[in-house]
Amino acid sequence: MSIPGSAYLILAAALFCIGAFGLLIRRNVLVMFMCVELMLNAANLTFVTFGRMLHDVGGQASVFFVLVVAAAEVVVGLGIVVAIFRRRHRAVADELSSLKG
Repeated sequence: MSIPGSAYLILAAALFCIGAFGLLIRRNVLVMFMCVELMLNAANLTFVTFGRMLHDVGGQASVFFVLVVAAAEVVVGLGIVVAIFRRRHRAVADELSSLKG
């Protein structure tokens, strides 16, 4: 018994919508990063699903590059968040203008 590709695409769409909703609603920077990661993982699920449906390895190759970009985003983003925490002891997205030099 195999799960159809449309079920994976519906799951990916739901995950992407949850991530987008969380990104728009929440103001905590760490939660916003987690929402962006959720959206990237939804895109990865879509790439893998289409790769499976089309019998092509291009989907898995795309996932590899998305994971590399996500890792770089986490490194840079967490560095900024740590700098904010050291300076203000909290990280709220509305206060990020204080980093302007």
